[in-house]
Amino acid sequence: MPTTKKDQWSTKLGFILSSAGAAIGLGAIWKFPYMTGMNGGGAFFLLFIAFTVIIGLPLLIAEFIIGRGAQKEAISAFKKLAPKSGWSIIGRWGVVGSFLLMSFYSVVGGWVLIYSILSIFGLVIKEGANYEQLFITVTGNPLITIAGLIGFLFINVIVISFGIKNGIEKSSKILMPLLFVFFIILVIRAVTFEGAVEGLQFFLQPDFSQLTAESVLYALGQSFFSLAVGFSVMVTYSSYLNKNVSLPMSAGSVSIMNIFVSLLAGLAIFPVVFSFGLEPAGGPGLLFMVLPEAFAQMPFGEIFLSLFLLLFLFAILTSSFSMLEIITSAFTENKNRSRKNVAAIAGIIIFFAGIPAALSSSSLADFKIFNLTVFDATDFLVSNILLPGGCLLIALFIGFKMDKTIMKQEFSYSNTLPTGMYQVWFQVMKWIVPITIIIVFLGSLGVI
Repeated sequence: MPTTKKDQWSTKLGFILSSAGAAIGLGAIWKFPYMTGMNGGGAFFLLFIAFTVIIGLPLLIAEFIIGRGAQKEAISAFKKLAPKSGWSIIGRWGVVGSFLLMSFYSVVGGWVLIYSILSIFGLVIKEGANYEQLFITVTGNPLITIAGLIGFLFINVIVISFGIKNGIEKSSKILMPLLFVFFIILVIRAVTFEGAVEGLQFFLQPDFSQLTAESVLYALGQSFFSLAVGFSVMVTYSSYLNKNVSLPMSAGSVSIMNIFVSLLAGLAIFPVVFSFGLEPAGGPGLLFMVLPEAFAQMPFGEIFLSLFLLLFLFAILTSSFSMLEIITSAFTENKNRSRKNVAAIAGIIIFFAGIPAALSSSSLADFKIFNLTVFDATDFLVSNILLPGGCLLIALFIGFKMDKTIMKQEFSYSNTLPTGMYQVWFQVMKWIVPITIIIVFLGSLGVI
């Protein structure tokens, strides 16, 4: 039974890879290593896995169910499933959250775009190069960061203009598997460095004494960020999906790929960090300092670095595509508006909103919000307040508002899981997910 939408995923694999692309991106490859490095290593990783499986996976299934059950984009989905009520605020929350997320996400995407260009021309890996200084130079130059921001958003607008099947799905089918292959190659090289064992111990050997209440909040936020749940992005994606796809199995596949890529990222980064005496709590620039160091030790390192950066850029783009898609679809569905025009206008607005974050390491370095730069403040607001808030609202919607018949039908289509799994999932969503989010959030504030 196909959906009534004109544009839809052509295959189950295309949907899973595109959803994985939306989930993986910066969350697993860029943010996960430095958040792990700043929050105790192995203990943070273990907590991240637990939150992903117990909280993130049920929420991903929930967003899939809402989207395919309504066959509408985020705002319209909640309006259809809960008419004449205020629940559509969840969809609006997602659109606003995606906009804010894009405003700093695109800055990092711009960094990767700039690094990709520099690497293609052989300007990254050099004998005696100081890669930490290179990162400071790139991010500290207003013209470079603004140019990267423009280029990154331009690519997003072009792809989203082509729609689901011809834009997002085709590219995901080709480039996501290549990213996995290159990551595995990088891991094999990283773990053979002298001193790599210390990095592996830091990443894989939990030390719970390093955890704080704030670290627990960060781990929860990281699980939401890396699975792209909380902003109804997956509601929009699943609204393009046919009924012959198992939503729990698809969500499980996406979650497993996300954990696997996070594992690969840690295995690739931390052995290099400790081998070369770098600081694991190196912050947002950690990846950009470590990757060149690792590839410089390989034959044809500059070529491999260029290919990896291009694939990494693609992974970031697949995530940003999902964010721009939720914004674009919110203003085009059931309206006589051009997808291309809406995507272009959204891109322009995001560009202006992203300028302060882009200048956080240069012109606006001294401008602070609660002692944080604009970039860091936006990241904290999105990852640790808006995403958990959106997830809490979705859990409450599933547990106390959405029609149970629709939920059970969507959960059960093409599903080979035991029949009792629906009730397990529902009880987790109704009680465990919201209670956990509230406890972790209050604990981070020192209330409990």
